[in-house]
Amino acid sequence: MKSALFTGAAVALGLILASTGSAQASSTPQPTAQARQHGITKAGDAYMGWTNNTTTTSAAPTDMGITATVEGIDVSSHQGNVDWAYWWGQGKRFAYVKATEGTSYKNPYFAQQYNGSYNVGMIRGAYHFALPNNSSGATQANYFASSGGGWSRDGKTLPGALDIEYNPYGATCYGLSQSAMVSWIRDFVNTYKSRTGRDAVIYTNYNWWSTCTGNSTAFSSTNPLWVARYSSTVGTLPGGWPFYTFWQFTSSPIDQSHFNGDMSRLTALANG
Repeated sequence: MKSALFTGAAVALGLILASTGSAQASSTPQPTAQARQHGITKAGDAYMGWTNNTTTTSAAPTDMGITATVEGIDVSSHQGNVDWAYWWGQGKRFAYVKATEGTSYKNPYFAQQYNGSYNVGMIRGAYHFALPNNSSGATQANYFASSGGGWSRDGKTLPGALDIEYNPYGATCYGLSQSAMVSWIRDFVNTYKSRTGRDAVIYTNYNWWSTCTGNSTAFSSTNPLWVARYSSTVGTLPGGWPFYTFWQFTSSPIDQSHFNGDMSRLTALANG
């Protein structure tokens, strides 16, 4: 009888564990077919502007409204260990490095990329790929700030950036209404500011922002805009921002962006 009872209990426990394992496995985000075509093969692989990633070089960008720019790049685990001396030689003077995604992913190359860009002389910053259906904005802001997204007034560290864009793991707007998305973003940027004293840069694009926030103007007077548009012109800016701070204009041969100003203004942004 003892043996039968033990066997029954073991079977029951096995079913519970199997069920738990299945629930955990199903909760891990799986990339969509489109995301897989752009190199996102597992959770954590998301990167800035993934839907626009292409091997085709865009036309040389132009913006007649600005008189000076500083050139930079952004990187993630997809670039591995980066040859920072090479990119310095190509005229790049700032870099943003992916630090985190959601609440469970940290870029394994973060230290080499973040410290390497700094050591070669670049002004650097960190970014967080948002998963608004994963947890609250505050939770993700705290995770980011504690995992590489902090800030110090050393003249070489840019405020952290919130990468909020197309969902590589499912529904375009992560299952949130426009008002809920605005609330999530507000939760993130308010928490980030409370942790670091800085207003986070918001990286997005016009189409996603219009679709998923209703083209909200809630952040246009506080958070610097990093707009993604792979074209020779920057186009219409989202969310009522009167100007962009960064413009990501191509992914070939690496994600490249303009800073809207000269080096003194970039240093001022770093210093807060």
